[in-house]
Amino acid sequence: MDKLKQIESFVGVATKGSLTAAAKAEGVAPAVIGRRIDALEERLGVKLMVRTTRRITLTHEGSAFLDDCQRVLADLSNAEASVSAGGVKASGYLRITAPAGFGRRHVAPMVPRFLAQHPDVHVSLNLSDRVVDIVNESFDCAVRVGDLPDSSLVSVRLADNRRQCVAAPSYLKRAGTPKSPNELSRHECLTLSSDASQTRGWAFTVDGAVTHLRPSGRLDCSDGQVLHEWCVQGMGIAWRSTWEVVEDIAEGRLVSVLDEYAAPPNGIYVVFPQRKHLPLRVRLWLDFLKHSWGDPSYWKLAA
Repeated sequence: MDKLKQIESFVGVATKGSLTAAAKAEGVAPAVIGRRIDALEERLGVKLMVRTTRRITLTHEGSAFLDDCQRVLADLSNAEASVSAGGVKASGYLRITAPAGFGRRHVAPMVPRFLAQHPDVHVSLNLSDRVVDIVNESFDCAVRVGDLPDSSLVSVRLADNRRQCVAAPSYLKRAGTPKSPNELSRHECLTLSSDASQTRGWAFTVDGAVTHLRPSGRLDCSDGQVLHEWCVQGMGIAWRSTWEVVEDIAEGRLVSVLDEYAAPPNGIYVVFPQRKHLPLRVRLWLDFLKHSWGDPSYWKLAA
């Protein structure tokens, strides 16, 4: 059985949530998809997903394998596009959405560089901390930072994203320094409001396992930059990405706390509605981000 077909079927089932949906997308019977998944698991010697009559759940190994498979398929798609496109130039409108803070710092600076390479492309960049519905709002793709909610969107992981708890020295002097995540319940925590993209709470490693907490305080906001400014002003503890706070920590405006409980990094992703027949401008944009953010030196310079 073709290994590539097995991988494509695995990704289809994982992203669409069922054998039936994946089979419909490929134009085959669900039993064919099931046999491919069985053959893939047997070849790898590991269980990738748990299938019941009601739902499909990825195992830990399946989740890790999914990221790798999506990268491989995206690389293959881009390679084929670069050959088949030949001398055809990318053109048209590219609609992108990204989280506000990350978008200002790491997406917006990429746009002029991309347009310099593709002068016939027009870009519309939307920056928002809410989870934009890219299908119904007609976006070509979205940059997402952190854990991704389950959806039918195709995602490609481009880089790691680390988060840490930080507070201003003035706040810690006034309220004390938490020694464990459980002590956050006694602190003012600056959180994203419910309509923003932080859906699972703050992640920590406790007793070797990742756990999520939903701390609270008197302040929340849908804009991460506002939370950052409140944190620097000494209003409470915030859980922010390293790229947002590294300069403040280096210059003493913020202090990192609970580092020994830090969770493993989550991801920086690009998500889009479907893999087949992506316009050339979208494929080139994905490849451009992958090349830029996949280089570890980028993040050292960007910090």
